[in-house]
This record gives sequence, C-alpha cells and structure tokens, in this order.
Amino acid sequence: MGLLAQQRRELILEQVRARGAVRVSDLAGHFGVSDMTVRRDLDVLARQRLVDKVHGGATAVGAPSTEEPGFVVKSQRQLAEKEAVARAAARLVEPGSAIGLSAGTTTWALARLLGDVPGLTIVTNSMAVADVFRAAPRPDLTVILTGGIRTPSEALVGPVAVASLRSLNLDAVFLGVHGMSAAAGFTTPNLTESETDRALVEAGQRLVVVADHTKWGTVGISTIAALSDADVLVTDDGLADDARAVLAGEVDELVVAPVAGAA
Repeated sequence: MGLLAQQRRELILEQVRARGAVRVSDLAGHFGVSDMTVRRDLDVLARQRLVDKVHGGATAVGAPSTEEPGFVVKSQRQLAEKEAVARAAARLVEPGSAIGLSAGTTTWALARLLGDVPGLTIVTNSMAVADVFRAAPRPDLTVILTGGIRTPSEALVGPVAVASLRSLNLDAVFLGVHGMSAAAGFTTPNLTESETDRALVEAGQRLVVVADHTKWGTVGISTIAALSDADVLVTDDGLADDARAVLAGEVDELVVAPVAGAA
C-alpha cells in the first residue's frame, strides 16, 4: 500500500532538512510517484513555509544561498557521479598544458586522475588539490598554490589569491561549483570565493565546468559565471532531460558522463 500524501510530505521534508536540497526527479523515483505529484507536495510544503521551491526541486528554508558545507561532508556526497565527471574531464587535459583547478570535491577527484598526464603546470587555490600532488611528487609537474584565507571547503580566497591569479595565463580552467541554474548561472555560497573563482576563470583561455547533476537548480548567493561562459560543461547522466536541453543551448559543449561506467 502506498504512502498517504501527508506521510510522503513528512518524509520529503526530512530529506530536505538532512540534505539541504532535493530534486523533483530524485524524489519521484524514490517514492514511486510522478513528477507532478512531487511538485504538488512541494507546493504544499512551500505554502507552509517549510521549504523554498527552486527550479527542479526545493531547498531548506533560510539556508540555501549562503550555506557552505565543509570539504569532508561534501566529499562523501555523490561519489559515483563525481568520479564519472572527473574521468570525463581528465580526458580534456592536454599533456604539457597549464591548467587551473578550483577548490571543490569534484576538482579534487579530477586531480587524483592526472598522475599520468606528463608535463603539467597546475595552478590551484585548493589545499586538498595541492595535497594530492604533494603526496606523489614528479619532476615534470609544477604546482602553484595561491595564498589566501581558508574557507570551509578548503579553498584559499581573498585579495592575495585574486592578485596572484590575475598575473597568470592558463590554457584551461576546471571549475567546480556549488550550484547552477538558468537564471543565476554558476554560483557559490561564499562571496569571497566567488571573487577568487572569477579571477581564476579570467586567467584561462578555456573554461571547463565540472558539476554533477545534483548541482542543477541549486543557487548560491553569488554568481561566478553565466552558463554561456562555459566552453565545456561536464556532468553525469543523472541530469534530467529538461536541464540537458537548457544547458545544451547555453554552453558550447555538454559532456554527459555515464555513472555506470565509473570505476
């Protein structure tokens, strides 16, 4: 026997509060109901001011645009999806190139896959990314870690980081984001990190955004870049068809990585 509507809404609310954000498609699959049923449930919860509705889902009330989970917490989420995205992104890294890697758990996963790419120069404001290469030093690898103030996501941000990035010229920048949406573009919940990320983006000739499907519909307080600024967006095959259509119309190239193929 299926759940009563009120029971389902209570369970949806529990998920929103535990995860910070939920997607309509994920909830529909979890409860075995239609997307329309989930949207009606979210409408009810939003009218009761228990959740905030966003495109494609809902977020916890009062927290979504500025909430910044720590690196350890984020590194445990969507592991298979991030691995799939990282593997697809690694194929875009050219030997002998100078690349930028922003802070984030997806770029950290990407860094761990670059051990066999020769002759790289890597610029990053991520302490976790720098640690990956420090643990396995190579004579043909140059790692430049910006200075700055440390954030919960292990990013170094602020005027010192921005100043160092503005003097550099990179072949490509791989950018991890907190959220992405049609209206807000690629966003972060940290205003200072946004400024640093923008400086990193401006340093690169090519922008590759790496973001798993759960980032769609999530909006941070500050926009890093518009969707159309991305030369490539690498995501996973959990991304809904309507989101794919929007993104395909904005970014130059949309790469959808199959999660089942991730090791």
